[in-house]
Amino acid sequence: MTSAILAGIDVGGEKKGFHAVILRNRRLIATLTSCSAENVAGWCIEQGAGAVGIDAPCCWSISGRSRPCERELARHGISAFSTPAQVIGEARPFYRWMVNGLALYTHLARRYRLYDGRSSLAQPFCFETFPQAIACALAGKRLSAYDKRMDRRRILEQAGVAVQALASIDQLDAALCALSAEHVLGGRFHGYGDAAEGFILVPRR
Repeated sequence: MTSAILAGIDVGGEKKGFHAVILRNRRLIATLTSCSAENVAGWCIEQGAGAVGIDAPCCWSISGRSRPCERELARHGISAFSTPAQVIGEARPFYRWMVNGLALYTHLARRYRLYDGRSSLAQPFCFETFPQAIACALAGKRLSAYDKRMDRRRILEQAGVAVQALASIDQLDAALCALSAEHVLGGRFHGYGDAAEGFILVPRR
């Protein structure tokens, strides 16, 4: 277990916004709900987060089809939304949450280096992750997304994270992203994807 300050962020559309959680030694330190990517990035900096796990694509698809990281997860039985090309993503309302996520990465870039598969894991850095993949990895089996609230709450409890203050599935997902950051810092993770179209980092159990 690392003593670093770790942030996890669940990304939604314009109305839902961002849900963020800070963990240290698996203890819940702070939470934030905001519709501003700039505010969330500033909050991570103010909290002193050394690693930030984000549930949103870190880049658009180059080819217009699903990114390599998404196809690799699919081969392991984990379905994720396919990230479109930028021209499609920015034009269609459904992808507004991805636009918000990319805005967050842009604001974080003034402090946090995005994981690229080549650089060291020296803090501070940020990375893309995916709560369903995290939950399956930590459970050691494929889980149905149908029971995600119950499964993710149980996984966090088993990890020693107090979940009483996490009222929504968005906060639970943010906490899983922060827990994933602990595994990444410890080198206990698998990276799906490539530097060209982004990595999704998932814990190894």
